[in-house]
Amino acid sequence: MRAMICEEFGALENLKPGELPDPKPGKNQVLIKVAVCGVSYPDLLIIQNKYQFKPELPFSPGGEAVGVIIELGKNVKNLKVGDRVLALCRWGGLAEKVAVDFDRVFLLPAWISSETAASSLYSYSTSLYALKDRGQLQAGETLLVLGAAGAIGLAGVELGKAMGAKVIAAASSHAKLRLCESKGADETINYVAEDLKGRIKELTNRTGVDVVLDPVGGKYTELAVRGTAWKGRYLIVGFADGEIPKIPMNLPLLKGCSIVGVFWGNFSKVEAESNRSNMNQLYQWFLEARITGHPVEIYDLKNVKTAMLALQNRNNFKKGVVRIS
Repeated sequence: MRAMICEEFGALENLKPGELPDPKPGKNQVLIKVAVCGVSYPDLLIIQNKYQFKPELPFSPGGEAVGVIIELGKNVKNLKVGDRVLALCRWGGLAEKVAVDFDRVFLLPAWISSETAASSLYSYSTSLYALKDRGQLQAGETLLVLGAAGAIGLAGVELGKAMGAKVIAAASSHAKLRLCESKGADETINYVAEDLKGRIKELTNRTGVDVVLDPVGGKYTELAVRGTAWKGRYLIVGFADGEIPKIPMNLPLLKGCSIVGVFWGNFSKVEAESNRSNMNQLYQWFLEARITGHPVEIYDLKNVKTAMLALQNRNNFKKGVVRIS
């Protein structure tokens, strides 16, 4: 089968188009003919061997694949051949076929396009789990989103508004903040040009924010913790900045705030029914146009490196989606 192949960990230059053997589904897996696959930040980390999970070489990246089931493992009962599905497979999606554990596969309503599913459902699922289940965000509360123009951040902005919160979007450029405003952000902070802690106080009448969604880490984390309100909830989603911050532990003591880990991957396995309920909530909000998903740019398989370079260089605000078949 045709695939984009990584034969050794390291730079994106190691990726090349080629042929891999057709996968065979295990007893708890389905085999999917892939139509499209999203390109996301975890792909970059996996290729560089910086992710918490490690594939065997050679492998095809791509963790957000949409396609049609063409074969079932003997233990799979709740899916059937011909179903159109989203597979959150960690890797393997940038290929014509992928075998995926059935609990990582989600039926898609007919009215959700394959491109929307591949570009948005993973990041929106993660952000919804963060805000609803881990952050207990309530209507009328104030939400601060760091890295608000990234996939997780932009999903958080739009979901925060759908949940009735006041949303403050923080990002590193004027153009990124305009994108956040288009998704409903009430206020914005350019944390490169402005004092993050000072602006939080200014925008909240010095009371602080109730919830912080942080997929970035790095030097802004402590400043944002200092900007939380009494009994605030600080949601740690990831470290896109590349630096895992060290937080003075007197801050949560003095503020009575909670620092909460957000690991959607484990949640989706350990609490599968809750995750499916969240996915159904997203479907409903897409149907009602309360959320619209990420803007998309389409690539073909031979241009995967171009899509990933755009992601790595952060010079394209659209989510890359690769058409496979």
